Amino acid sequence: MKDGFLRVAAATPKVRVADPQYNAQQIMDLIGQGYSRGVKLMVFPELCLTAYTCADLFGQKALLRRAKEELGRIVRFTDGKDILVFLGLPWERDGKLYNAAAAIQKGRLIGVVPKRNLPNYSEFYEARNFCPGNERPVMTCWNGEKVPMGTNLLFRCNTMPELTVAAEICEDVWVPCPPSIRHALAGATVVVNCSASDETTGKDMYRHELICSQSARLVCGYVYANAGEGESTQDLVFGGQNIIAENGTCLVESRRFINESICADMDLERLDSERRRMSTFPDPAAAREEGGYLTVEFSFDAVSEDSARSQDTQAHGSTQPGGDVLRYVDPAPFVPRDERQRNRRCEEILSIQAMGLKKRLEHTGCHEAVIGLSGGLDSTLALLVTVRAFDSLRIPRSGIHCITMPCFGTTDRTYNNACTLAGKVGAKLREINIREAVTRHFEDIGHDMDKHDVTYENSQARERTQVLMDIANEVGGLVIGTGDMSELALGWATYNGDHMSMYGVNGSVPKTLVRHLVRYYADTCNEKELADVLLDVLDTPVSPELLPPEDGQISQKTEDLVGPYELHDFYLYYILRYGYAPAKIYRLAIQAFKSQYDRETILKWLNVFYRRFFSQQFKRSCLPDGPKVGSVAVSPRGDLRMPSDASGRLWLEELEGIK
Repeated sequence: MKDGFLRVAAATPKVRVADPQYNAQQIMDLIGQGYSRGVKLMVFPELCLTAYTCADLFGQKALLRRAKEELGRIVRFTDGKDILVFLGLPWERDGKLYNAAAAIQKGRLIGVVPKRNLPNYSEFYEARNFCPGNERPVMTCWNGEKVPMGTNLLFRCNTMPELTVAAEICEDVWVPCPPSIRHALAGATVVVNCSASDETTGKDMYRHELICSQSARLVCGYVYANAGEGESTQDLVFGGQNIIAENGTCLVESRRFINESICADMDLERLDSERRRMSTFPDPAAAREEGGYLTVEFSFDAVSEDSARSQDTQAHGSTQPGGDVLRYVDPAPFVPRDERQRNRRCEEILSIQAMGLKKRLEHTGCHEAVIGLSGGLDSTLALLVTVRAFDSLRIPRSGIHCITMPCFGTTDRTYNNACTLAGKVGAKLREINIREAVTRHFEDIGHDMDKHDVTYENSQARERTQVLMDIANEVGGLVIGTGDMSELALGWATYNGDHMSMYGVNGSVPKTLVRHLVRYYADTCNEKELADVLLDVLDTPVSPELLPPEDGQISQKTEDLVGPYELHDFYLYYILRYGYAPAKIYRLAIQAFKSQYDRETILKWLNVFYRRFFSQQFKRSCLPDGPKVGSVAVSPRGDLRMPSDASGRLWLEELEGIK
């Protein structure tokens, strides 16, 4: 439960048809295993206490009575165990039989959720045995007590405010308007589904998409437990496909045709952040009142740091301080892992960038563009985007003016790559050596040439920008900005220097993604010589080249000065996308980069990120126009309305407390 993570599980016991005693023991064994792994919420399949395939045996009083008795045994088994369990069983009330899910916690039955939508088509005939469940909760009898029963039940955790659980059963999620829609609107952040969905060809893919899509649509966690081996195979086979999804992402999925228990740590803070950010997600209070919802409150025990570490060690041998989270943490959240998805993402982003520039060129009537081409990654990407925009407008590429401006730090490698690149794409190339102009400027302001300070560096950047702006005026064109989002987040740009342009095509592209965009272009351009120069650009260290080279090699490497961009992009994603606290980001980074960086390095650069992020907002407050390409952006007109003089003390103090 630390940092908003909730360990959830979906378990498929091997059942015997019409044998509640045997089935109850299998369920208790799985509950015990889940509890030992720190699971807080565990979901079992539909009617698993009797088996789903009992057919007309559901009309036998002996079976129903024994199911209730075995439920009592399971309830007693959970006494003293800090876990919330949902399991399926037949439930009698007022002379009617319902397909229901029992909610059990710490030795108590706290609610019964009946199935609302009964399939009675093809291989299903549930209406023969069961009645549709009531939406508005009523009280049902259980061992001399009254327990709420109804579809519209919410189970809210007092000790974890982000957690409100609701349940639906199998077919409920397959109908046009699933109950889970109402539940999410009423405030449920996690939906559980006790299911018995049989296997037919191709059904597993649809089931996977259905559950993941539902979790995305409702901005919720979804725990789906499906029946498996042990059910009758008289006419059907059940594959036990369990799925745990979170806001469209499948956290874990079981293999089919093998009964498995799967578990993952669900990030409730992520869900809470998403709903808070979305102004279109309605107020749940009104939905609860309109739907006649009843809220059942329960509590989990507080989890100490030592306890969390112990549970994680039991789960997968971790001894990491703070405990690993039981989920994959992507070290490159901006870059899809799957190659096919990554290529599709790259093509899409290049198209968005080019379309944005195309509109600006059309609106201004410009047939000329001016780019400061350094031979580095960012200016290379900006040139490739400009080429696309010109091609889509059927403007000759000769209208692209590539300006290379050698100065004190320029190396032969970047210079030659810039010249070759401009020639290969058919742009005009113009060399303007600014060494003399900058030297004269130093004389004018009385700056010592041997003093390689911020004035020495920024004077070169501003001189280059002045040259680009003046040439744009001369040819009647636009200066195309090259700076990327990672540099803007860190403030790694010279104010009114490379910080400024007439349209910034890379302003919402993080550095880790810039690399993949250039690589994708190299792989798909079908021009070997162009691909070769692009690959050499990719192999060149990232540098502003503002300090003199050493032995002809780049002496000023950006990542040595401000830190690895893969770390900063990771921090940027979780700070802006979900608003996570520093300690949580640090914990996630440890897991994501444990094979690359030690904890001290991760903490060092996280401190650097926060300090620069807060101190450099004034540069982002006056950014040039540019297209948004992803879910994270820093434009002051779009995603990041942040005061330039906001204090970062709160965030930095939290980092100081990390040992």
